[in-house]
Amino acid sequence: MALTPSTMLPLGIKAPDFTLLDTVTSKPVSLQQIQGSKGTVIFFLCNHCPFVKHVNAELVRICNDYRVTGFGFVAISSNDVEAYPQDSPQKMWETARKENYPFPYLYDETQEVAKAYQAACTPDIFLFDSDLKLIYRGQIDNSRPGNGIPVNGRDLREALDNVLNNNPQRTDQKPSVGCNIKWKD
Repeated sequence: MALTPSTMLPLGIKAPDFTLLDTVTSKPVSLQQIQGSKGTVIFFLCNHCPFVKHVNAELVRICNDYRVTGFGFVAISSNDVEAYPQDSPQKMWETARKENYPFPYLYDETQEVAKAYQAACTPDIFLFDSDLKLIYRGQIDNSRPGNGIPVNGRDLREALDNVLNNNPQRTDQKPSVGCNIKWKD
């Protein structure tokens, strides 16, 4: 496992478009289909990363708390499944069921979507406003496996609350840290 931080895309960029296979429903899902009236959250995840496993339950809680307020949520896995078969679409389906993901879990087989978002790690988090302009990217909170800080989603929740309350976003956004995306050769 290589400890990798987010690349921290410039704020204000437009969300790159995509249509990917949802491993739970076996149907294609587009960015427009998951776009929320208040904003859209995109998680880059994978099944095997201990950093993702550490925050899975909180990601589910955040989605359940905020999707009713007008946010759309989606998770994308872009790992090379030849080298990491535990991240295959079948295993993604199993993880989504086990973790009760309330959001689509999409498979980025070509890795083009991860490259378009400059996703670097899992988890890598992006929040776009109602016009699909990037307003937050980075960590969920300060908790990491083994650091003793409880997972509470503070940073992402604050960003979502800022949208709901028409408050400006913090400028000191901290990068997420996790396993690197497993790129194909």
